[in-house]
Amino acid sequence: MGGLHEECGIMGIYQEKSSALAETVYYGLYALQHRGQEGCGIAVCDDGVITAHKDVGLVGEVFDRRTLSDMPCGSIAVGHVRYSTTGGNERRNCQPIVVNHQKGRMALAHNGNLSNAAELRSALELSGAIFHTTSDTETIAYEITKMRLKTSSIEEAVLGTMDIIEGAYSLVVMSPTKLIAVRDPYGFRPLCYGIMPDGGYVVASESCALTAIGAKFGRDLKAGEMLVFSKDGMRSDTSHCGKKPRRTCVFEYIYFSRPDSVIDGIPVHSARLKAGRILAEERPVDADIVIGVPDSGLDAALGFSQASGIPYGIGLIKNKYIGRTFISPTQSARTDKVRIKLAAVEETVRGKRVVLVDDSIVRGTTGGRIVALLRDAGAKEIHFRVSAPPFLHPCYYGTDIDSEKGLIACQHTADEIAAMMGADSLGYLPVSRLDELGGEGCCKACFNGDYPTAVPLGAVKDRYEMKLSEKP
Repeated sequence: MGGLHEECGIMGIYQEKSSALAETVYYGLYALQHRGQEGCGIAVCDDGVITAHKDVGLVGEVFDRRTLSDMPCGSIAVGHVRYSTTGGNERRNCQPIVVNHQKGRMALAHNGNLSNAAELRSALELSGAIFHTTSDTETIAYEITKMRLKTSSIEEAVLGTMDIIEGAYSLVVMSPTKLIAVRDPYGFRPLCYGIMPDGGYVVASESCALTAIGAKFGRDLKAGEMLVFSKDGMRSDTSHCGKKPRRTCVFEYIYFSRPDSVIDGIPVHSARLKAGRILAEERPVDADIVIGVPDSGLDAALGFSQASGIPYGIGLIKNKYIGRTFISPTQSARTDKVRIKLAAVEETVRGKRVVLVDDSIVRGTTGGRIVALLRDAGAKEIHFRVSAPPFLHPCYYGTDIDSEKGLIACQHTADEIAAMMGADSLGYLPVSRLDELGGEGCCKACFNGDYPTAVPLGAVKDRYEMKLSEKP
């Protein structure tokens, strides 16, 4: 799978005085590393004083033993792993964002993308606000701080801000005394909470982070719900629930989330198995072996095998010591990394008719390289099957596809793409069957163009980093 970029991951903990709060968040962020590999950060609140450390890089690169030991004990902490969907990959855009204000300190981490961020930011700038980052998360921080001047509590300010911001946002907000978790009214991005083994609460983008720190899963937040954790325990506010139809991103089930996570009651592994079974029904082919592209194509390949009766095999081996291809900033670098990231298992594919299952095709470059690897290993036929429909439209809710430019399915048919990649055939998952993966009402806008919100004007990922000569 190449070219599609991931979400961010967020985490928050409320726990009475703990000597290892930052370390606990560190382990949770490790479990969420698949959601963002550009930057990360942790902020800890100790008796009202917020200390933060963040930088570009992987969790294990940004935090070492000394850095963690220098963090205060504290009772509240929030963490973030980042892939930039708005704003470039720079230290200033890493999260959590920390705000010091006369109404109180605050740290905020965000997963998603606001569809009205440009409009809100423009209004704030015209009123005198000075932005230090180019991400839409700072816009949320500004709006909460502005709302705080009109309200008596931080949670009221967050609720008021929810009336203003639009699009995808799962948030963890830390005040001097409270941890607040919010999921937008559409429920675009996942968010769940759990109980810590020695008391306290944890919030995370995925349940796999709770498992990693030994916490007991509580439940997913409802779309539009706000949870407030304090010395008085946990309180739920559902005043924004039911205002919008459910639109959880279906690609959370196809690719973004870890297979051992459960999103809105649906195990991700089961959804991917089902995708493979649907592919076998809708796009059958005579073949000798079914293989998957590691890692996110493996579950769907197994489902294809189970439904078709074609044996499942390990046909590609992933080099686990190289980062994901999308980290590379140029297409040529991405292509180079494919050569060392994957290797074909000749014993599995030589002389065989192979069904190759992957989660998506964005630009077709990576798929072509994988087909070439299998041809070189002696595969007789290669039938490419994709556990998602063709990408035809931009995403404005946190996936890094901000235009139709470069989307291969916008310019070519499945047969043409198969020929371009060197495959014998190509079959996609039908859009009509996507609800069978993530439940009724999932967002499918990148496949069918049916956007839940107004389409933003001038939505360009790096609009604030553009050179003068690049601006329209």
